Amino acid sequence: MSDKKFKLALCQLRTDFDVDTTMNKTEAMLREAAEHGAQAVCLPEMYCCQYRGAAFRMFAERGSEDIVEKMSRWAKEYGLLLVGGSIPEVADGRMYNTCYVFDRSGAQLAKYRKMHLFDSDLPEVHSRESEIFGHGNSIEVFDTEFGRMGVAVCFDVRFPELMRTITQRGAEIIFLPAQFTDVTGPKYWKMLLRARAMDNQIYMAGCCAALDESIHWHSWGHSLVADPYADVLCEAGSGEEIVYADIDLARVDESRRAIPVGKLLRRDMYKVSD
Repeated sequence: MSDKKFKLALCQLRTDFDVDTTMNKTEAMLREAAEHGAQAVCLPEMYCCQYRGAAFRMFAERGSEDIVEKMSRWAKEYGLLLVGGSIPEVADGRMYNTCYVFDRSGAQLAKYRKMHLFDSDLPEVHSRESEIFGHGNSIEVFDTEFGRMGVAVCFDVRFPELMRTITQRGAEIIFLPAQFTDVTGPKYWKMLLRARAMDNQIYMAGCCAALDESIHWHSWGHSLVADPYADVLCEAGSGEEIVYADIDLARVDESRRAIPVGKLLRRDMYKVSD
């Protein structure tokens, strides 16, 4: 049986306008995380380009092959299980918000397209992601040397049905690359990650981008890991930094023995489809 313990790093970076500058910064953070003993790393949503429609389109027009190759190479070179945040990717004439995951040999483990797109009419934040991106239509759960894992992106966390389905398919930790805003973040970010961890008795690892005051979209930052008891193991501030958490997936089973929520579900009364 494989060791279910590993050191996780969340790389909370701020994206620069110049793509090459951002890629160099990203690699430097991955190198630093590996040097500090991290075996797994998560990057933020849309870490490769600034969070605005024009930047998404400009990046997507370049094609995604080069950055996917870079992520695979980084995973292998630094020996990291890499949850590659997300990137804008074009397929079949539509643009998608896509997360790639690579194992420590550089092999692709998963490819997830954001399923729930953030449309809002808050006074401070008007968003219509559905006018920019296509909806993803598949759930990604994947096996690693440490255990079974899942991935979702940002707004997905507000949908407990998705988190429960990922858990029912065996995931013991869910990675959540994100760009929560500084409007919704202060009230909901930590609450949602802790709630989803508690609901499903799993680890939730949310990696949000650092604040960039030079653009309209102000990301909240505060990347964090919540354990199966909903305790916060690490939390960043709003700026660029790397935070670390020691993960022991055996605590998932431990928490479920203590309070067997899964066994006590009234499946005769309701069901979340898996």
